[in-house]
Amino acid sequence: MITASELRQKYLDFFTKVGHVAVPSSPLVPENDPTTLFTGSGMQPMITYLLGAKHPNGDKIVDSQKCFRSQDIEEVGDNRHTTFFEMLGNWSLGDYFKKEQLNWYFDFLTDELGLDPQKLFVTVYEGNEDLGIPKDEEAIGIWKEIFATKGIEAKVLDNAEKHGLKDGRIFPYGDNNWWSRAGAPQNMPIGEPGGPDSEVFYDLGTEAGLHEKSIWKDQLCHVNCDCGRFLEIGNSVFMQYQKTDKGFEVLPQKNIDFGGGLERTLTVVRGTNDVFETDLFTPIIEVLEKISGKKYLDEPESFRVIADHVKAAVMLITDGVFPSNKDQGYYVRRLLRRAIRYGKKMGIGEAFLGKLVPSIVVIYADFYQQVEAKQATITEVLNQEEKKFLRTLEKGLREFEKSTQKTSELTAELAFTLYETYGFPVELSLEEAESQKLSIQKNLENKFQVIKKEHADLSRTASVGKFKGGLQDHSEVTVKYHTATHLIHSALRKVLGKEVSQKGSNITGKRLRFDFSHPQAVTKDELKQVEDQVNKWIAVDYPVTKISMQKQSALKAGALAFFVEKYPEEVTVYTVGLDEENDWVSKELCGGPHVESTGKIGSIEIFKEKAVSAGVRRVYARVRPE
Repeated sequence: MITASELRQKYLDFFTKVGHVAVPSSPLVPENDPTTLFTGSGMQPMITYLLGAKHPNGDKIVDSQKCFRSQDIEEVGDNRHTTFFEMLGNWSLGDYFKKEQLNWYFDFLTDELGLDPQKLFVTVYEGNEDLGIPKDEEAIGIWKEIFATKGIEAKVLDNAEKHGLKDGRIFPYGDNNWWSRAGAPQNMPIGEPGGPDSEVFYDLGTEAGLHEKSIWKDQLCHVNCDCGRFLEIGNSVFMQYQKTDKGFEVLPQKNIDFGGGLERTLTVVRGTNDVFETDLFTPIIEVLEKISGKKYLDEPESFRVIADHVKAAVMLITDGVFPSNKDQGYYVRRLLRRAIRYGKKMGIGEAFLGKLVPSIVVIYADFYQQVEAKQATITEVLNQEEKKFLRTLEKGLREFEKSTQKTSELTAELAFTLYETYGFPVELSLEEAESQKLSIQKNLENKFQVIKKEHADLSRTASVGKFKGGLQDHSEVTVKYHTATHLIHSALRKVLGKEVSQKGSNITGKRLRFDFSHPQAVTKDELKQVEDQVNKWIAVDYPVTKISMQKQSALKAGALAFFVEKYPEEVTVYTVGLDEENDWVSKELCGGPHVESTGKIGSIEIFKEKAVSAGVRRVYARVRPE
């Protein structure tokens, strides 16, 4: 039976044979893209090339892209939703178009993977007369020809929502079969590209739809209904339009943007209707069965949540995201804490997260070797996070019980008190309230965020001695230290790895303090390497230059910005080194001020290193006396 690794490789090999260049997956945290926390689709890292930039590997690309969708956390528990997944993708950047794409994909599914063409159904764009966008008759004609090669008459059925499946094979839909970053065509701003798409669905059978015994039994079934019978496995986007002030015009460069879920494709190839019954999850579930003493079918929802969440957390940690209370780290912490909660629900009375890591290493050993390379670090992070949360959970649950004895309603104020005083997450307060049948204040989560923001604003107002950019003054000494923090940042990334990112800084006239992401203590040897590297850069006496530019342009040019939301659209970029010759050692968005050249700093020494929180370290440095 085909494995996930074999399926992934078959896909890459198939499209390589027809002229594509295989490229590695981009990280789960987008590089220089402040608009989103995570890479949530295969298309995301390709946006600039779809908009016209030249890809260094040519105009036909194939990959398998790691993705994480935080918005699906609450959906996990059924037979198909996961937060971490891989998107098989192939791309035509102005090369081939609809006919080649649809034929190739169909051949891959039927000839390479052996799927029954009778179980494949497709959707196309129905058009929009008001916007002057025609029905995708071209895709319909191509699909008819494709199915005919297998002896199948592919009938077109309009308005499937009203008529049901009937004997249709090709189904036109509206906005559901249009792609742009802004969604439906009517929502697109001027200049935005987009186009119709064509999705392929696999028929899992009426049993999977549960029509006779479910809430769907009296509703019409069609490929885009919610009963569960049809599983979307791939989507070809035909990016051929651009919205202008005159309407929609055809782009001179027509692109193909294809994405197909590895997990879902593997599910149908293996003849199951449950993504968790594939080798992308069964190694984790088998370990969980031994730990819990229960079988997967006894509590499938709990097994699915734990398997998905721990795997997603492991993959995020591999890409340098560690548990914390903000940004990407918040979601790693949330995933792990939900997994622990479901473990307790299953009756697991021991620490277990770290025990699942080896099974995840096995799943990805041949394609994502960095998971195995970082196994020890990942296990330590999971163990520490679990130990910390079990203490928080025990204390928080006691206080929750005590507080709710006096009330029958969970309010935002109570949820915030539990969060602020005991570290009890709001989502766990909601889960506990639901399990205890308590009423929940309307719009509690929104009100919780308002209270949290008000509290943070008050805290900031109460703080003294904190100044913009972390500088307590703009004296000559502190300006030297400010430039030195940029050099330390670059040196840390060079010595410890690109996963290092700034988490904060503070500068006085006597020293600098720099916080950064890193899962363990920095060794004396590593600190010495960082110190030596900074002093080498100082000795070269690199120029420090600044330039004002648009934020997006700065990020595309390689400038770092780890607190990007605080910057306006027009930013200042400080570069240490020769920018025009691409010989720079540091380039960051920053408010300044800085020295004119590194030689003015004088040599520095790092005199202290310590932990700040899980996955965050702190170094202290000072200028050596002359």
